[in-house]
Amino acid sequence: MKKFLRIVLKSLLGFIAFVLLYLLLAFCLSRITVDRESDKEEMAIYILTNGVHTDLVMPATTEIYDWTKEVKFSNTRSKDSSNRFLAMGWGDKGFYLQTPHWKDLKASVAFKAAFALSTTAIHATYYPKMIEGEKCRKIMVSKVQYQRLINYITASFQKDKGGHFINIPTDAAYGNNDAFYEANGSYSMLQTCNTWANSGLKASGQKCCLWTAFDTGIFLKYPL
Repeated sequence: MKKFLRIVLKSLLGFIAFVLLYLLLAFCLSRITVDRESDKEEMAIYILTNGVHTDLVMPATTEIYDWTKEVKFSNTRSKDSSNRFLAMGWGDKGFYLQTPHWKDLKASVAFKAAFALSTTAIHATYYPKMIEGEKCRKIMVSKVQYQRLINYITASFQKDKGGHFINIPTDAAYGNNDAFYEANGSYSMLQTCNTWANSGLKASGQKCCLWTAFDTGIFLKYPL
């Protein structure tokens, strides 16, 4: 019995040490800044957080790219084509579809998400306008940088044989203006929703973290 308790205690201490090391690395690496590339400021994009998860937000339609052709208004409950902005976030598919609220989180979903054992999805939400504030920041980018961001995001979508984004039919929508799409990649403790958003900023030459698991590091780069 004592041997069993020692094993349990060592396992518990090992787990605590692992979590503390992970949090320490996440804190330190997120405070290291990758500076913005010098370029023209020709258009606005946004970053948006719900307090945990970072979305990248773009104009729904520009002369550079029309997101509405693939992320269709008809896939949302409202089908409201007057919305002008599109927020997109990448994450664990099981978490997105099975956990509308934190109280609904299942241990099996959390375990699979932490250790890259499930598939991923992109959550796309339309908004009529963006309001800068505590949870929303505007970032000015060049058209060339925006094209790089488009390339990064579109590569994150799974596509059918015709090259179109694959909508996930589900009743798990969070509101009237959102929908889910099949995504590429595996979610894990090292590749989180915020890591994906941070990598998008990095790919488009914007100020970002060296690496981050959480939204806090990203938003510290863009103070109000």
